[in-house]
Order: sequence, then structure tokens, then C-alpha cells
Amino acid sequence: MQYSFVAKTDPGRARGNNEDSVAVDEATGTVVLADGMGGYNAGEIASGMATAFIKSEMSRWLLEAGHAAALREVRRAMEICVENANLSIFNAASANAAYAGMGTTLVVGVFREDKLLLGHIGDSRCYRLRDQQLQQITKDHSLLQEQIDAGLITLEQAAHSTIKNLVTRAVGVDDVVMLEINEHSVQSGDLYVLCSDGLSDMVDDASIARIVQSDRDLDQKAGDLIDIANANGGRDNISVILVEVVQSSSRRGLLSRILGKS
Repeated sequence: MQYSFVAKTDPGRARGNNEDSVAVDEATGTVVLADGMGGYNAGEIASGMATAFIKSEMSRWLLEAGHAAALREVRRAMEICVENANLSIFNAASANAAYAGMGTTLVVGVFREDKLLLGHIGDSRCYRLRDQQLQQITKDHSLLQEQIDAGLITLEQAAHSTIKNLVTRAVGVDDVVMLEINEHSVQSGDLYVLCSDGLSDMVDDASIARIVQSDRDLDQKAGDLIDIANANGGRDNISVILVEVVQSSSRRGLLSRILGKS
């Protein structure tokens, strides 16, 4: 598989600073998105620390391990990177009163051959567009999601809830953190959307699907997602990472020869 990556972040229309952070390492297929929280500038510090640390350490490990590393080894490396990032943020918050209580949500993915290893904490999300169908492939760690799961609130009611942003897990708020990791098979033609809640709270899934299915290029699609979130109010920082999957040219050439189309 060949992958194309685009990452964009925007402060939105209501915030004076941007507490979101994004990072991409194309050489290792590593993507990281974080949405910070805390006092004055503390969320910005937490998300920046998380993305910089995880991108650096995960990419370094992947380059050293090479393609021979099994997915279970990649999974353990991801867990360790996130654990270390969590402890760094927690210790920084403990040492500096201005950063007390800071934390961040997280989505981290490693695209490797035809697999995606996807980890997340909090309510930043990953969607997958496949065969013209958009599906959320992460499940929010939030009080609202727990109410939905318990049958206490419908999806329609959830769309207008006042507790959308109350997460039940975050990086850096405690000395331990629980990362949820799932493995996904990747297919040619897939498009993955990682985003902060500045997008998902302001833009419904149908509109996200319409934009990412358009014939515009990947950079334009990312810009269009941010534009519509701002047009709908832009009440929070908005971040997106788009990852598009295509078959390698050598594979396409082989298929063409097999099918007699070369």
C-alpha cells in the first residue's frame, strides 16, 4: 500500500489560542493528534508534548525495528511511548503550578503494510471512509458515550447534550493512563479522518462524508473540513489528519498484466 498524508489545525472562531496539536511522520506511517485541556496555555503545552514525544519515539523505534517487527511488538512500543508521554506531562504539571491539571486527548496511528494499529484516549476520533460509507472506528471515552451505552440517552439527544466535552480518560492527568488499541485491516481506496472534537462537534457525519468523498485533492478536503466547522460556529480548535490509501504502482502493474490490460 501507498499512503498520502495531510495534517491541518486551526484555532477556530472562538478561541484565542490553539490547544490542538498534530504530527505526521510519513517515513514510518505514524500519525498523532491531540486536543489539550487545562488552565492558561496548559492544554497547549500538554498536547504539544504528547504529539512531539510520541511521534519522535514511535518513529525512532519503527525505523530501528524495521519491517520485520511483528504487530504485537509495534503495539507494545505504542503503549510504552504513550505511557512515557503521559508520565512526562503528569510530572510537568506536578512541578509547575501553572500547568496543574493539564491533560490531553489522543489519537495515534501506525499505518504498516495493509494494517492500521490505532490507539486513542478521550474523545478525539478516527473515521474510515470505505466503499462510500463513513464509519467511526474509535469509541469516545466520555461521559456522554457512557450514557449512550447505558441506554440513558439517544443519539438524537446526545447531539444536543451539554456534557459533550466531559472525557473519562486523558493523557497526563494521572500517573497511569489506559490506551485503547485496535488493529484494522487497510484496503486500497480507504480514507482515514483523525480529528479533534472541534470538527466532530460542529460537523455531522453526513457532512464529513460528503466532503471526503468529493473529487478534490487531499489538502483541499482537509481545508474544507476546517472551513465548514468554522462556518458552523468554530466554537473550538479544529484539527484533522487525512490519510489516503492507494495500491502501490508495482501491485497495480501486476494486476494489469494478470487481467491483460497492460
